[in-house]
Amino acid sequence: MTTPTASSAEPGNRRILLVEDEQTIADVVRDYLLQAGFQVDMAGDGFTALQLAAARQPDLVILDRMLPGLDGVEVCRRLRQTMSVPVIMVTALGTEDDRILGLEMGADDYVTKPFSPRELVLRVKSVLRRSIKEFAPEPPVEAAGLELDPASRTVTHHGVRLALTVREFDLLAFLMRRPNQVFSREELIKAVWGWDFGDLSTVTVHVRRLREKIEANPTKPELIKTVWGVGYLFDSGAGNVPEQADRGEHGHGGQ
Repeated sequence: MTTPTASSAEPGNRRILLVEDEQTIADVVRDYLLQAGFQVDMAGDGFTALQLAAARQPDLVILDRMLPGLDGVEVCRRLRQTMSVPVIMVTALGTEDDRILGLEMGADDYVTKPFSPRELVLRVKSVLRRSIKEFAPEPPVEAAGLELDPASRTVTHHGVRLALTVREFDLLAFLMRRPNQVFSREELIKAVWGWDFGDLSTVTVHVRRLREKIEANPTKPELIKTVWGVGYLFDSGAGNVPEQADRGEHGHGGQ
């Protein structure tokens, strides 16, 4: 068996599953992905997507929200039950509720139709860069019963391994390495997602999902705390968290 090297992160070694029932869009996106050097498998409905994902084990899934037979949200939910593959949701529905639903089902990113194929390829590369195990990763970090290992991209909580998406892992890693520092949603979306601008509800949803996985009581978080009107912080247990950190989830920058 060949020993993995840094070259394993190159596009030519990465397989994308493209799930899109509009053939014209699928063909254009496929061509852009192939031009960028990726291998591409295609599915036109949700059931075929699940079968291909199980058989081909893609490195990333581009998943249309509206699909015949089984919609993209349900496909994403089922994928999350069996694998940790990164998912980029593509939606023609521009409402915030629709985007949040996709994120809550485990999507790592989303793109709204109509979109630029070039932008989508950049999003794919960005998500893959974060999902690929680094050749020389940062050292592990431990705090508050959590053990985070960047080399294997695994997190355990009191010895129990957690099932985190790519973005959930990145968000937790960023906060754990900067304990008791408050970050606004704007700062987090730039640092973790690499976006100069974007829908801040993306951060809100991922914080909520992380809390559901690491907090004893997600409605009264002790690890990832909200600082009213500012943002979020990871409480390492040092006890120097601002008093207003427990005042809720509402307010500018602190949702």
